[in-house]
Amino acid sequence: MPLPSKIQRILLKLSGESLGENGAGVDPDVVATIADRVARVQRLGVEIAIVVGGGNLLRGAEFSKRGTNRATADHMGMLATAINTLALQDGLERAGVETRAASAIEMKTLMEPYIRRRMIRHLEKGRVVILAGGTGNPYFTTDTAAALRATELGVDAIFKATKVDGVYTADPKTDKTATKYRQLTFAEALQKDLRVMDRTAFTLCMENDMPIMVFDMFVADNLERAVRGEDIGTWVI
Repeated sequence: MPLPSKIQRILLKLSGESLGENGAGVDPDVVATIADRVARVQRLGVEIAIVVGGGNLLRGAEFSKRGTNRATADHMGMLATAINTLALQDGLERAGVETRAASAIEMKTLMEPYIRRRMIRHLEKGRVVILAGGTGNPYFTTDTAAALRATELGVDAIFKATKVDGVYTADPKTDKTATKYRQLTFAEALQKDLRVMDRTAFTLCMENDMPIMVFDMFVADNLERAVRGEDIGTWVI
């Protein structure tokens, strides 16, 4: 599968930890920085949907390990994504970006329901769409939600924001010999067990020819440079 020749619509996958200081809570200054970087890309004419996790507030899997019913724990995690979505929406609107927040689980006093055709229309009108609630079902991660929504919304690629500048042969924080991949096929990533996303999400992307750009969101201008096609991060195609 060739790389996208032109990026016109993306799905940005943010971890919940990216919104807080040291990965915990929600820091308004961090949110404002992320919002500014998204706003600059939106002003290039790129249509942007965002899926954000909730791990900075609560990890359903951890609650499940300690005895909480798994479905209940996962629904708690979905509510955490809604808090992050509202924080990100506020940050983007303060940056001058028109937004719509939508949820896979009903919370009509806070945001609209996720309806695919409506989300596409928002994107076409230049609004940044922030998607809460994961897939709306327990047992699925927000990585899987990102893969599903990207496929449904017909984006050109998933841009997976991390704190590492791409995919490496090993963890570069612990292995000094780790080297960075510029480009990988889905088959290579699976064979090498590189864990770009969870296996369900990764398989969904592979089966639907959905490219993934893994990059460091926390270097100024990296998102903009990646969308422009500069040599940033790692492409999985």
